[in-house]
Amino acid sequence: MFFPVPDFKGFDFFPHNLRIPFMRYKGVCFALSLIFMAGSLGLYFTKGLNYGVDFVGGSLIEVQHKNGPAPLSEMREKLNALGIGSVQIQSFGSDTDVLIRVEQQKGGEAEQQVAMKKVIDTLGPEYTQRRIEVVGPAVSSELRRTGLIAVFASIIAIIIYVWFRFEWQFAAGTVVALLHDVLVTIGVFSLLGLEFDLSIVAALLTILGYSVNDSVVVSDRIRENLRKFKRMDLNDLLNLSINETLSRTILTGMTAIAGIMALLVFGGEVIRNFSFAMLFGIIIGTYSSMFIAAPLLGYLGVKRDTVGSAPKPADAGPVIAPATSGGADRANKAARSGGRQVPNKAAR
Repeated sequence: MFFPVPDFKGFDFFPHNLRIPFMRYKGVCFALSLIFMAGSLGLYFTKGLNYGVDFVGGSLIEVQHKNGPAPLSEMREKLNALGIGSVQIQSFGSDTDVLIRVEQQKGGEAEQQVAMKKVIDTLGPEYTQRRIEVVGPAVSSELRRTGLIAVFASIIAIIIYVWFRFEWQFAAGTVVALLHDVLVTIGVFSLLGLEFDLSIVAALLTILGYSVNDSVVVSDRIRENLRKFKRMDLNDLLNLSINETLSRTILTGMTAIAGIMALLVFGGEVIRNFSFAMLFGIIIGTYSSMFIAAPLLGYLGVKRDTVGSAPKPADAGPVIAPATSGGADRANKAARSGGRQVPNKAAR
């Protein structure tokens, strides 16, 4: 039985002759990026991050009010009167869900369990317990230290890889772009007061991998064009390279964003901050690969002779002259143009 196969050639989302002048806006983009990085550092050292229980220790209790919206002000009044230190209460998801954070007690784990029991008893039967997490101070400090080590170790490994894969100018541009992505993401979390826990560290590591992958694709095209166009102006060459990889960059980013949006909308409150970090990181990583990593090559003075030369075409094979006078003439012309003529007894 014959099954007809449809002749579908695909659809081009982007034209193949784009000439967007990215380098025209590199000065403005660098200025904005420096402002964002400085602002992020300022927020980190002044306002700080809203560290989760993973990093500061303490208890986290998630409850749900059975009879309509939870009365947050009444809950704060009751729990602050217990004498167990700082108690943070916030609504998340629906108006019936409440997240309660109890700071680490000075008496150790036994006192922490007593404080949690006081909170649960005070809330009463009107609330349903959904999740309880307890992290000690020693574990939280170790998690914070290992999280920082993981982020910086990944950045160093990426620098080494890009340096061996390309030239040092490409590695310098890539590391500046990666630091930009991490700092701006941390600044947004500090500005919005979002909880920063181990899941956000995992998101930062994922963002680094995505951003360096995008930067490597653009850098590879830039190096290829540096070998190919020896006399083209460097800004024009950078524009050409970014435009040639723009379709891949945008489509890959939109595909990743579609999956992250599904997690952000339907994944629930537990992974909402993680999904937000991933979404913001993909957007800022795409921006940095085009407007930071690539333009920095012009400022760092990448030289065409450091990237090698374009591969030479293979030598022409032997030209065999046919046994006719016309064939001999064609063979002689081929020999003068670089080919090798094989003597033919019949032509003699």
